Amino acid sequence: MNRTEQPAPAIPVHSCFTLRFSSTPRGARLARRLCGERLDAWGIPYGSDAHDVLSLLVSELATNAVIHGHVAGRDFRVHLLALSAPDAATLTIRVEVTDTRSESLPRLPATATDDGEGGRGLLLVESLADRWGCAPRSDGPGKTVWAEYTVGSMAPVARSGPSAPPS
Repeated sequence: MNRTEQPAPAIPVHSCFTLRFSSTPRGARLARRLCGERLDAWGIPYGSDAHDVLSLLVSELATNAVIHGHVAGRDFRVHLLALSAPDAATLTIRVEVTDTRSESLPRLPATATDDGEGGRGLLLVESLADRWGCAPRSDGPGKTVWAEYTVGSMAPVARSGPSAPPS
C-alpha cells in the first residue's frame, strides 16, 4: 500500500518554531543554522535576500543573548513566528530571543567605532528590521528582544536547482 501525503504549503501561515540553546557561542551558531533551515522549509530559500536578512537578525539577537544576557547555567530561547497580513498578501517573520538577564536591556550605541569588534549588532538590527524592541520575559526573569521583517508576497517561492543562481 502506497502512502501519499499532501506537501506542506511553500509558506505556511501562522507557523512557529521554538528551540532552546546553550548560552554559548556554539549555541548562537546553532540557532542561526537551525533557524535558517526552518526559513528554507517555510519557503524562504537559502541565498534569497529575505533569508540572508532573517539569518543575520537571528545571529545578532542570539549573539547578544550570549554576550549580554548570559546567566551561568541558563539557556536562551529562539522563537520564530510567521505572521500573515490581514489581506494575506505579505508575510512577516518575527524573531524573538529570550534570555534570563533582565537588568541588561538592549540599547543602540551612540556611535559605532571602527576599533574593536563589538557595538554594531543592534545597529544592524535597527537598519535591517522593519521593527524591533524589547519586552520583559513573561514566564520568568529576563527579557525578550524581538525583530520583525516583512518578506513580501505570499505567493509560493519557486524552487530552483542547486546550480541555479538565487533570484
